[in-house]
Amino acid sequence: MTRSIWTWLKLLGGAGILALVLWRFGTGAFLDGLRVLDTGALVAALGIGAATTVLTAWRWCVVARALGMRLSLKDATADYYQALFLNAALPGGILGDVGRAVRHGRDEGDLGRGVRAVVLERIAGQVVLLVVGAAVLVSVPSPVLTLMKGNVARVAAVSVGVALAGVLIVAGLRRLRRGRSRAAGAARTGMAEIRVGLLSRRNGPAVLLASAAALAGHLAMFMVAARAAGSSASLLELAPLLLLALLAMGLPVNVGGWGPREGIMAWAFGAAGLSAAQGLTIAVAYGILAFVAAAPGAVILVLRLVARRREQPMAATALALPVVPAPAMAPLPVIVPLPADRGRRVPVRVGARPAYSGGVAA
Repeated sequence: MTRSIWTWLKLLGGAGILALVLWRFGTGAFLDGLRVLDTGALVAALGIGAATTVLTAWRWCVVARALGMRLSLKDATADYYQALFLNAALPGGILGDVGRAVRHGRDEGDLGRGVRAVVLERIAGQVVLLVVGAAVLVSVPSPVLTLMKGNVARVAAVSVGVALAGVLIVAGLRRLRRGRSRAAGAARTGMAEIRVGLLSRRNGPAVLLASAAALAGHLAMFMVAARAAGSSASLLELAPLLLLALLAMGLPVNVGGWGPREGIMAWAFGAAGLSAAQGLTIAVAYGILAFVAAAPGAVILVLRLVARRREQPMAATALALPVVPAPAMAPLPVIVPLPADRGRRVPVRVGARPAYSGGVAA
């Protein structure tokens, strides 16, 4: 019941942000986000989306194999495309990832490990985004940096609080690992899988490279949307704003990825001295381009549904085939020796009438 309430609260929160943006700017900026896109932008979105999907699928393979699971790049790419499409088409933005985690876990016979592999893979991408975003926001002029300079005491207090919370969490996990409870076992398993899947010398560089390259792909998609919307600002000027939008997309309050992104882009562009309406148009254009980039996932989903429907009648036919009993075999003859003629044996069938041979009844 609590989970259902939380799901509805997230959806209502995202819808509320969209409604507020619509009330403030009207539908013109949303319609402009659709009008400004041409064939070149859509083709670029498909190409960038293919590159980023393969990179993130490879990251998933690296993590899953580190946890002892089998996963080919081909299957991972298909599952990732399908997950991206479902994330974009369904409310919540994570149902596709839940589906690929459950499917892979069931195929491998370990549902928990399959879910943890997807969680770790997504955490790796979010950590790289947070680190890069924080570094850019505190070093490149932006509305965020201006806001931070005007509230130094508050920023310092928040930073100290976050650092203390991190220290307490790490200390609590270390203490928990020493126990013998189920929670202690789960903590040990989680920490071991983080070390092997994300922090080892063998897998760490690959995960970091894939995450950084995928982040560059998302920024490139935003730049395509910005150029389509008529923005002539350089990448250095737009990078803090675009990274801020990507960070906002990670918030759980959204409707298929829509909501916080549009609100943050409108505020950031307006605070940076650019057009807030143009920022909203770029956000809408990016959302459409991201949906186009995930469109191959719809094809994969349809092909799998068709294949599954074809397999079901075949399985039903196999179950409905009549069972043909094995043919009855005739009884073998029994050899009975004759008392009168010991050297001669006459075959007599069991249950038949007595046979006569040489005038002596058998």
